[in-house]
Amino acid sequence: MTRKNRPWLFYDTTASVCTTCLRQVEAKVVIKGKEVFLDKWCPAHGSERVLIADDADYYRLGREVYVKAPEMPERFNTEMRHGCPYDCGLCPDHMQHSCLSVVEISEHCNLRCPVCYAESGPERQTHRSLAEVEAMLDAVVANEGEPDVVQLSGGEPTLHPQFFAILDAAKARPIRHLMINTNGLRLAREPEFVARLAAYKPGLEIYLQFDSLDDAVLQQLRGADLAEIHERALANLEAHGLSTTLVMTVKRGVNDGEIGAVIRHGLKYRCVRGVTLQPVSDAGRNLDFDGRRHRLTVSEVRRRIAEQSELFTLDDIVPVPCNPDTLAMGYAVKLAGEVLPLTRHLGPEALLAGPRNTIVFERDPAIKDAVFKLFSTNHSPETQANCLAALLCCLPTVAAPDLGYENVFRVLIVQFMDAANLDLRALKKSCVHFALPDGRLIPFEAYNLFYRGERAAKTAAIQAEIRAATERRR
Repeated sequence: MTRKNRPWLFYDTTASVCTTCLRQVEAKVVIKGKEVFLDKWCPAHGSERVLIADDADYYRLGREVYVKAPEMPERFNTEMRHGCPYDCGLCPDHMQHSCLSVVEISEHCNLRCPVCYAESGPERQTHRSLAEVEAMLDAVVANEGEPDVVQLSGGEPTLHPQFFAILDAAKARPIRHLMINTNGLRLAREPEFVARLAAYKPGLEIYLQFDSLDDAVLQQLRGADLAEIHERALANLEAHGLSTTLVMTVKRGVNDGEIGAVIRHGLKYRCVRGVTLQPVSDAGRNLDFDGRRHRLTVSEVRRRIAEQSELFTLDDIVPVPCNPDTLAMGYAVKLAGEVLPLTRHLGPEALLAGPRNTIVFERDPAIKDAVFKLFSTNHSPETQANCLAALLCCLPTVAAPDLGYENVFRVLIVQFMDAANLDLRALKKSCVHFALPDGRLIPFEAYNLFYRGERAAKTAAIQAEIRAATERRR
């Protein structure tokens, strides 16, 4: 008797949520050819198959090689009562502390971006009070002790009427590195505003929205002509030496062909220490998003970097060990007018040495330690430079000069999962968390899917169903 085989490789089992009803469902990870899919089945709404990687070899690197022990917060904020993702957070089932804590200080914005996950805009006039913001900052400090990175976000945070009082409050707490997530309009139009920001150095970074160099593309993604605004903002930031990351929301068929151009553009500025690429997901106002047509996986964005940047190769972009399912990173060093990619100097033999299911660099603890410190999302430019210097000292083929923040250039891919591709195993390793005034810290994807605005009522209804079912079983 000849038995039939499935036309794919069963790789793993996990859990997800139904895209329609947001209830937890069983799921499995399957590999078909070079592609990796999440297969889900909901009793009410049937089956779904969602692409989660188009490069099975790269996906397996993040599952089998780039794995590290979880780093816990100093406290948890909620009990485990309903099961993930309905207990946020952080509950004791969560497997990662907050590498980056987001503090949303305003719903107001001077743009109304079609891709805004927070659905901010000029019509929304709500600002968090200073007392609420301080409670959010205190929640982060209570969880982290000395938080690595705290990002002020919105809306447009620079429009908050007490913006500088909030900066003072953040600087008065033991926060190592403070980010400001901004569209850049005030930075471009008010040089004196940038000069005042510069007084908060060191430990301050501008996280500048930078999706394209083309106004026609920016109209699609942001609803405004912003190319000149971005250039004026960068000129003002450069004049004051304010550490800056360009943040590119990437949408298939719209601006995914500009990834290399944006990276090269960033390299022209001493103040720019890297580019963060965020594939668009189904969240907030992004109403025309179609996961089958628009979804870009981490492996696809990685390949576009290699194809377009004229700098990085595939070997230069590797999974970030704290959450390799959704984060990938590559480093370069800027020296004497040249840009030298770092990861390729390690070589695949060094990166992948050792047993298959253990972390890399078994033969050289110094390299292992230096790489893990470097490939972490919780660095200021100054500590990045220290980690680079430590790593270069471990490598006999690379010189190790004195490094400052102007020598560091990082490309980071950050994929925020939505209801379709949500893998609860990966969600439990999320290290980007929203802070709330009530003391909770909630993973980014979970907050947007289950706890933001009207979604909270739906989540409360699911929680009530789970409690009722539990009582019936007793």
